[in-house]
This record gives sequence, structure tokens and C-alpha cells, in this order.
Amino acid sequence: MTTTIALHKPWGVLSRFTPDGSANRTLADFGLPKGVYPVGRLDADSEGLLILSDDKALVDRLLSPARAHQKTYWVQVERAPNDDALA
Repeated sequence: MTTTIALHKPWGVLSRFTPDGSANRTLADFGLPKGVYPVGRLDADSEGLLILSDDKALVDRLLSPARAHQKTYWVQVERAPNDDALA
């Protein structure tokens, strides 16, 4: 039996279980089942849907470079970004 979880990752949380030396929390703080790993990542300063799974076939379908597929991201910004921010 496999486990797949859809998690709303809050702002200020790393998309990993181990700390990186920053003040950000990690996925270890959420009591998730052992053996699940993030399928992709969101930066600590973003929030949104993060899939976690222990299903190797699913992870391979979504992340393997051999199965590259187009991704679309929707973002909300607080101000119009300047050229430096866009770069």
C-alpha cells in the first residue's frame, strides 16, 4: 500500500525534512508518515500545494527528466516587480 498526501505548505516552511540552518520550519514538524517525500518543492517564502508520496512510480512519473513535461505555476505578488526582481 502506498501513501500520497496533498499538503498545503505554509509560508516559512522548507520543502524538506532536514533543517538548512535557517529559522524556517521543516516538514518534520508536521507529523507526516515515515517514508513519504516531497514530489517537487516550494521555496520557504512561498505557500501552496505540495505532494508527498512513498510511491516510487508516481515520483518517477512526475520528476524524472526522461518524462519531462510542461509545468505551469500561478503566483500572486504584492507589488509590480521591477526588472531586477524579474531577473
